[in-house]
Formats: sequence, C-alpha cells, structure tokens
Amino acid sequence: MLGVVGVLGAVAVWLALLGPLGALFAHLSPSALRTSLSAPHALSPLVTSVEASAVALGVLVAVGTPLAWAMTRNRLPGPRVWESGMLVMLLMPPLVIGLLLVFFVGPLTPIGHGLARLHLSASNTFFALVVAEIYEAAPYYVLGAAAAFTSVEPELEEHAWLLGDTWWRSFRRVTLPLAAPGLASALAMAWARAMGAFGAVLVIAYHPYGLPMQIWVTLQQTGLAAALPFALLLLVVALPLPVLAYVWTARARIASGPDASVGDPAL
Repeated sequence: MLGVVGVLGAVAVWLALLGPLGALFAHLSPSALRTSLSAPHALSPLVTSVEASAVALGVLVAVGTPLAWAMTRNRLPGPRVWESGMLVMLLMPPLVIGLLLVFFVGPLTPIGHGLARLHLSASNTFFALVVAEIYEAAPYYVLGAAAAFTSVEPELEEHAWLLGDTWWRSFRRVTLPLAAPGLASALAMAWARAMGAFGAVLVIAYHPYGLPMQIWVTLQQTGLAAALPFALLLLVVALPLPVLAYVWTARARIASGPDASVGDPAL
C-alpha cells in the first residue's frame, strides 16, 4: 500500500513540475511558431546567445577547471574560503549580480577604464553579455567540476607520478578521463545557465538581445503569446545538453559500480 502511495505521489509531483512545459505546447501552435521565427532577424537573438554562451563556457573551462582541481587537491590556502566564495556567487540573486557588476566593471570604474583602453565595454555590448553570463554560470561549473575531481582518488594521480608521469600527463591520462562524466555535467549545467542568464544581463547587457532578453522585450511589447515561440527556442537550445550529460553520467556510474568487474578474468 505504501509503495502505491509513493508511486502516485511521485507521479503527481512529476506532473506538477512538468505541467508548465505541457502548458507551453498547449498554447503554442505550429503556425504561430512558424510565423514568429520566420520574421526578419527573428533568429538573431539565438545566434547572439549561442555565441556569447560558447565564449563564456570557453573562459569557464580555461579558468574554472584548474581552480576546481586546486580546490579539491588542497593546492590553495584556505580551501573552504574558495568554496564559500563560489557558494556566495551561486546564492546571489542574478539581478543583484548585475547591479554589482555596474560598480565593478562598469565604464566609470577603474576596471572599466582599463577595458576602454582595449576598446571593450561592459555595458550594452557583446562583451558585457559574455561577462554577465560568466558571472551567472561560473559557480555551477566550478562547483560541479570540483565534485567531479573529488570523485577521483588522489592516490591514482600519485601512482602515475611515481611511474614517471609529469603532472600534466597524469592529469590528462588519469584525472580527466575519470572525472569526464562529472565535468560534462558541470559544463552542461553551466551552458543552460549561461543561455538562460537574464538578471545580470538585464542590467549591464540590454543590447545586443540574446534569447532571454528577446523573450522579455517581446512579452512587454506584444504580449505573452508572441513570446512563447522564443521560449520554446530557448528550451530547445539550452536543455538537450544537460539531459545528454545526465544520461552519460548515469551510464558511467553504472559501468563503474561494484559489479562492473564481475566476469573480467583480468580483475
């Protein structure tokens, strides 16, 4: 009896959580979708969001991956301080992030003056959009990558060093392959977060329009129905990667389970 109640409760929660997605398809007709997305420059926000998110993820991988590894291997003084900093960024409301970025990298700040010398501006530019996405997505990637590196036993790296591997060689041949599923999940979550970034973007990167901003502007100018095609487009671009990463991680977890070596004569 309890099992039936549990299943029914789980189904009810599942339906409630996915109900808004069902409502989207119920109120969006193929003709409205075709009309909205075939208008001139209708897909420009999609291109802008994809390009900005790709640049943001490139920066996060280049900077966040070494940071996450160092956090998990006690290579930084006060590792809890670094982790707490990521948690603060994760919990900070995106709109507040945008407001604070104005006073940190805005055109009137010392950093803003330095950026101006490089012909860059963190206000209503593509560069500003990338900055806003980095700040909104960074904690998702760094904390996820740290969890992935934590799952790799440091002894395996030490054994590789004892066998003559350099740090980089052991990282590339031992650490990265073992942490790859977790890193993929972290990257996928950061991708979805960057694609959907809105709060900080609204403050410092109103132009050029990405998809979230296009949804907001369309909602304000022409109403809810006209914004639904862009909402669906955002979901189609942002969600598949996290789903695929989840499937890969689940399969990798099953393959590395306690029964994975059964029947292997070499083990």
